[in-house]
Amino acid sequence: MKRADELKALMLANTAGDGAFTTDVPRLTLIRSSAPSGPLHVLYEPALCLVVQGAKQVFLSRDVYTYDADRYLIVSVDLPVVSQVVEASAAAPYLCLRLDLNLQVLNELALELGLAGPGSDAPRAGLRLAALSGDLKDAACRLVDLLSTPRDIPFLAPLVEREILFRLLLGDGSSLMRQIAFSESHISKVNKAIASLKRDFRRPLRVDQLASKANMSASTFHLHFKNVTGMSPLQYQKLLRLQEARRLLLGLSLEVASVGFAVGYESASQFSREYAGLFGEPPVRDIARLRAMTSYLLEA
Repeated sequence: MKRADELKALMLANTAGDGAFTTDVPRLTLIRSSAPSGPLHVLYEPALCLVVQGAKQVFLSRDVYTYDADRYLIVSVDLPVVSQVVEASAAAPYLCLRLDLNLQVLNELALELGLAGPGSDAPRAGLRLAALSGDLKDAACRLVDLLSTPRDIPFLAPLVEREILFRLLLGDGSSLMRQIAFSESHISKVNKAIASLKRDFRRPLRVDQLASKANMSASTFHLHFKNVTGMSPLQYQKLLRLQEARRLLLGLSLEVASVGFAVGYESASQFSREYAGLFGEPPVRDIARLRAMTSYLLEA
């Protein structure tokens, strides 16, 4: 059996219908969809997204990234994006594995390999498409195959995960992987500011404080932040607030105005207006629609 067919069979065996499935392998999630989805607003975290079957598109600012069985996606920082499954059917469902990046192991590997740091070049976008090699596919297959032998996972999963990160550091997307691996790179510095912004997104935005956390001047920080995320810090904060509001409304029975205040808005009307501007409908109608959509759970 070819590796591609073997990996497909393993993915089907370990996904009970459509959805995103966490696994016993740390940081590994399996995703399956039997139909294309509409555009979904989600937060992508640093990860490898490797499609086994079907295809998906991700929209970041004005750029479109399409990944499929030939091209994987690297996510370098937390990014609010719009994504949609564009190729899937009941007979050939969309299948994707997401492996969250272990930054500590990635840094250790980069140092052991003696890789040069990314230098002082301005960072590119925080997403990168790269050609899928046979070696990377083989390692991914062995990682998923460990789900059939749970006893082996604590001992072998770290080794296979390390091999996958090794392949990424030396593969087609190596330039972005080095940016992620080295703590002094511009992307890593922006990532520190993003972590602070995620913790404090309900508070008024202070770009000077974020720049200080990234060890940059305000103007340099603004430039690098926009290069990586495709948006300004203020736009990023707004998306975080609205996505968190949507999550709260979807999971809890709360008043719309209360949720708006909870995520940092001072005006209920402004919250409803900006919510509808992003998601296309007022909160109540949007949440009713989402609850009828199983595809909303597909995260990679």
